[in-house]
Amino acid sequence: MSDYRQSYSADVNGSVAEVIRRLMRVRNLIGSNELRYSCSSPQCVPEFWAFVIDRDAAGNCLPGTPQMLIRYRADVINLRPAAVVILAGTNDIAGNTGPMTLEEIEGNYASLAELATAHHIRVIFSSVLPVHNYTPQSTNLFLQRSPEKIRDLNRWLRDYCSSNGCVYLDYFSAMVDPTGLLKKELAEDGLHPNASGYAIMAPLAEAAIQKALGTP
Repeated sequence: MSDYRQSYSADVNGSVAEVIRRLMRVRNLIGSNELRYSCSSPQCVPEFWAFVIDRDAAGNCLPGTPQMLIRYRADVINLRPAAVVILAGTNDIAGNTGPMTLEEIEGNYASLAELATAHHIRVIFSSVLPVHNYTPQSTNLFLQRSPEKIRDLNRWLRDYCSSNGCVYLDYFSAMVDPTGLLKKELAEDGLHPNASGYAIMAPLAEAAIQKALGTP
């Protein structure tokens, strides 16, 4: 493996670790769908995100669950958060780092959960977001991501969370249209949410974090 897996984290994790010791510790491990979750629009950044430390995978050429596992110790475990929010799966389904079966993706999710649990970190698994093909720029991204596989993986995630004491963060149900695709107005490219999409996602994420931390 090349040195990129550590170079991103090494120069920032020291200062981040000190910050989160003073805050409610929640770690947000994300793929490209949620890359802009920390956007500057006030409507999509509620006050609670001041307590969340983001590590996006897409911005550092680490697009799937295999790469999240590479970074997991440096970017999650060593920071000692109270909880970790994981949004992944779509790039695995797309085969961005090579073909993956659902069973392989599920195995990586299970490893992420087991590692967190072993270090007393509460796990929040986000559903994979729906996709659409309603715009010209959405065509290629949609063809790479089977809606059927997204639904199958989300069923597995929901069942895994129910059986293993994790919190299931259900973005999918709030963002899907009657045809089973992402609502057109929530993403111009059919995949990455816009401000309207984040306005839906943020309160759901906040509720899931509060549930994981046992706060009202």
